[in-house]
Amino acid sequence: MKKFLLYLLLTVNCSLLIAFDYDFGVILDQNASLGGLGGSGSFEYSGILVPRFSTHFSDMGELYVSAGIQAEYLNDAGNIAPELLRTEMSLRFGALGIRAGRMAYSDPLGFIAAGLFDGAQVFYDTQAGIFNAGAWYTGLLYKKRANIAMTGAELKSYNAGLDWDDNSYFAPSRMIAALGWEHPALREFMRVRAAVLGQFDLNQNANLANLDLSGYIPLHSQYLAAKVTVPLGAFIFDLGGGLSLMQTDGTWEGVALAGEFGAAWHLTAPFDSRLSVTGRITSGVTEDTGIRNFIPIAADFQGNVLKARIPGLSVITLDYLARPLQTLAASLTSSFFIMSDLGYTEYPANIEGNTNYFLGTEIFGRALWSPYSDLQLNLGAGAFIPALGNVAQDADVLWRLELGVIFSIY
Repeated sequence: MKKFLLYLLLTVNCSLLIAFDYDFGVILDQNASLGGLGGSGSFEYSGILVPRFSTHFSDMGELYVSAGIQAEYLNDAGNIAPELLRTEMSLRFGALGIRAGRMAYSDPLGFIAAGLFDGAQVFYDTQAGIFNAGAWYTGLLYKKRANIAMTGAELKSYNAGLDWDDNSYFAPSRMIAALGWEHPALREFMRVRAAVLGQFDLNQNANLANLDLSGYIPLHSQYLAAKVTVPLGAFIFDLGGGLSLMQTDGTWEGVALAGEFGAAWHLTAPFDSRLSVTGRITSGVTEDTGIRNFIPIAADFQGNVLKARIPGLSVITLDYLARPLQTLAASLTSSFFIMSDLGYTEYPANIEGNTNYFLGTEIFGRALWSPYSDLQLNLGAGAFIPALGNVAQDADVLWRLELGVIFSIY
């Protein structure tokens, strides 16, 4: 009996070693930049060390764990912030898939809720498409990673320095739920994505960077988003739209609209390249109709130099990306910024009393060189030019230089 148990134990251990494969790596990502208005500039630095580990459970699923220690120097102040990054368990049971942990999620448009969130998501694969449902919480994320600023208090919390004596590390507390559907080849030629999302403001039960929330009014919102992608030979066309409903403490606030369009042309001679145009259009405040600013839950900044938030803003971008060598790629981007709302407050110049809408144009170029698979260097430079608009044509040019290095150990 003892020999049988020993044999069984050895068999199980050997089976586990065969069924499970492991992967471990470390990534060091460092970025330095210099930028400012006119002739003045300031230095910024950020670096993050990310160890990661993953293993597969035969054909059933995967465990992925990653964390980071980030060092930042911004506005003449430095801080170090540890982070738990993407850390999730994914399992597959035939047509059913389950993910749980800290995972990446993105809505169909990519600017309503996009990033890392804590929660779980279920997928079901059918002939009619892939259906999914998920729920996530944001209050345990690092605020700079989550980038949530739906209210004035949240924006103030985001901009507050990191202090370990209060709650200034954590992102605002919101609960997100989403139902989605995706078909990779509807009618055998177009990809369709659609989702219904809702978020619930839980900040009254939390503490935003030690701010007084006694008079805080919760903001809840719901979203409907859809996007269609159609490839036609060397071209790819995108068209999407979104609608948002908002309530503050049970009071109806109005409806907001957003749209996205894009077209890309892939060229192969004399080398691989792509020319594309994209547009993100959002509504502004219109008192007579009840139309409001489109306020996303968590979204990236718009522009490499201006780095503006999307509420009250629309952006049209022309981009050229080329890869003349296998190890070298370069891009040149021109973005035109339009205020959807005259009350837009993210612009760095004084525009009080302005009655125009065209903020200006940003031009940014970037070169990426990867001589080895574990090393990447990138250099970027650009400027936002108010004179190429009509809001503040005499304002100083906003400029930025960037240098980044990514080193990986697989």
